[in-house]
Amino acid sequence: MDPRLITAVIVVVGVPAVLVGYIVATEQLLRLAPERVKPRIRPWLWLLPAFAFLFVFLVYPTIRTFIYSLQNSAGTEWVGLRNYFWFFGSSGALDALLNNVIWVVLLTGLVLGFGVLIAVLVDRVRYESVAKSVIFLPLAISGTAASVIWLFMFSYQPPGVAQTGTLNAIVTSVGVAPVTYLQTSAFRFNTIMLIIVMAWMWTGFGMVIISAALKGINPELLEAARVDGASEWQVFRRITFPLLGPTLAVVSTTVTITALKAFDIVYVMTNGAYNTNVIANEMWQEMFNFGNFAHGSAVAIVLMVAIIPVMAFNIQRFRAQEAIR
Repeated sequence: MDPRLITAVIVVVGVPAVLVGYIVATEQLLRLAPERVKPRIRPWLWLLPAFAFLFVFLVYPTIRTFIYSLQNSAGTEWVGLRNYFWFFGSSGALDALLNNVIWVVLLTGLVLGFGVLIAVLVDRVRYESVAKSVIFLPLAISGTAASVIWLFMFSYQPPGVAQTGTLNAIVTSVGVAPVTYLQTSAFRFNTIMLIIVMAWMWTGFGMVIISAALKGINPELLEAARVDGASEWQVFRRITFPLLGPTLAVVSTTVTITALKAFDIVYVMTNGAYNTNVIANEMWQEMFNFGNFAHGSAVAIVLMVAIIPVMAFNIQRFRAQEAIR
């Protein structure tokens, strides 16, 4: 029998069966416990599978990765912080880190800028739900599928040859030479093109969240400002935008984490070639292309440390909002 079929059966049938069996067994055991103890025990027993999954698939791998980062590539000798010294002394790793900084700045700016613009515009159209659905649609596809689509968009053929790429077919039709969108690393042009692909996917997310926040603004505030003679731009700048502040902070931190973890688009479209590498792809290459799990683990820990402050800020903002409510 095909092992893939066995795996599918285990996932589809086995895992739910085990969970149901655990629930039934837990309730049977709780019947033996005193009534005054049951309310205190039951929540922890129900949460136990989730904690187990978190430990097995998150906590334990993180600990093992940190241990690997302190060893040599064979895992036979402790080398301390040598792998981290390699990271901050490697031109390739630092170049990937610089690209991640560009990703964070540009992707966050593009998603927030276009998210606010589109949210304000679609809020005034008649077919708002249809417009939002179309704009949100790119986020429904995977990063790999989006990369394949944009590879066709960016495809390049030498001058004089029929252009198969959509963008180059357009520019050559007006007499302009075809553009090497992914092969030109000057001024990080190809990195910017990759960021545009991600922004195309995530603008819909920003638009939906910001649009929901717009709906929550009291229209009487806006009307009062207009009655007092404020222009639409003044209403937006003085009232709407400040009230959107908490929502924009949540969207920006979410997109920042996405930019720091960027992998699939870079892997599929360039695999880090032409100075487009990012930290996540650098980790993959060190582990599976070069077979150096120590270097790859150090890169993974650096990426995790970079993400933790952003996550902490996001959690703090969420708690502050919940306290206000």
